[in-house]
Amino acid sequence: MKKLYLIKLGEISLKGQNRALFENRLRHNIKDKLRPYHSNVVKQKGRIFFYIDEDCPDEVIDKALSTTFGIIAYAEAVVCEKNMEVIRSKAEYLLKKADLSGKETFKVHARREDKGFALSSYDIACDLADLIHNIYPDMRVDLTNPDFVLNVEIRSEAYLYTSQKKGIGGLPAGTAGKGILLLSGGIDSPVAGFEMAKRGVNLDCLYFHAYPYTSDEALEKVKTLAKLISPYLGGTRLFVVPFTQQQLWIRDHAYEDETTLMFRACMMQVAERLCKQRGYNAIITGEALSQVASQTLPAMAFTDSMTEYLVLRPLVGMDKEEIITISKKIGTYETSILPFEDCCVIFSPKHPVTNPDKKLMTKHFEKLEMDKMLDQAVEETQIFAYNAKGEEIENN
Repeated sequence: MKKLYLIKLGEISLKGQNRALFENRLRHNIKDKLRPYHSNVVKQKGRIFFYIDEDCPDEVIDKALSTTFGIIAYAEAVVCEKNMEVIRSKAEYLLKKADLSGKETFKVHARREDKGFALSSYDIACDLADLIHNIYPDMRVDLTNPDFVLNVEIRSEAYLYTSQKKGIGGLPAGTAGKGILLLSGGIDSPVAGFEMAKRGVNLDCLYFHAYPYTSDEALEKVKTLAKLISPYLGGTRLFVVPFTQQQLWIRDHAYEDETTLMFRACMMQVAERLCKQRGYNAIITGEALSQVASQTLPAMAFTDSMTEYLVLRPLVGMDKEEIITISKKIGTYETSILPFEDCCVIFSPKHPVTNPDKKLMTKHFEKLEMDKMLDQAVEETQIFAYNAKGEEIENN
């Protein structure tokens, strides 16, 4: 026996000749999260019908589907032949299975994709509404805001389901290239990763660790954040770059008010090295315009000039409350606010420059002669890996 889930597609349904690419990636992403349980997929217009072993726990399935981009809604369903007598029997089964105590109103939503079926969508809805009213005579129809909804779709077969859960939409992770996310221990960067994965980007993460100025607890915090966002990313790797020597060099040799931007310049150049080594297409940061001194337009223009790769800032126009709302939704907020600071905060100057001259700053950066030190940092990088379930695994 198999459980059946009806999965509704959003933006994917609008794709043209390459729609199969998105559907296949979505299918792969779902199955990857539900291993070792055996599953198979049947694709139909605007829907995926997902069959999985009956012994797979409901909470495991719910976690997988609720964290997979490309799904706008999903529901456990039953399937039967396209015969109204059989459909009524299945509907009665679902009504008995559902908890309707305290429910006062209902609606039947019918969708007839198979136009050869004898009854229209309206006729099907009326027929099943009579069934519900006969079993629960005190319940009344409410087409606007019902307490209970019975859905039926007539396709190659008849599919019935009651409650459906909302998905997170977007496009399947892995359909829009590869990027590397600058992951700090703060609120913003995990949200930035979530937003870019929502547009289909496959992401790995990059963290700069300045031990002992940043503690082992700070590193564990970032590893936890990588683990928490990994299900949304479809699995990820966390690159931990040792950055103590580089930051101390900058602290001792750069102009004090420019140190934060020099740190950021080094981070961009390390990210660029990893892009070249591993085939990433873009660098993603959690910066929001004017949130801190290093996130002004001139400051961003300077740090962007440190790499030839595309730099994406999905949070650039958001305010802090918007970002916090998303971080709570994806489950990273409580970890992000733990009191372990990242390396940028530890070495932050009292009066950082906010309106840097790009040409002058570039000259100052070149004088620091950081290339060999950055090469060394990349060579000494540790890598941690997490699968699509958010479990730490051996890095291959």
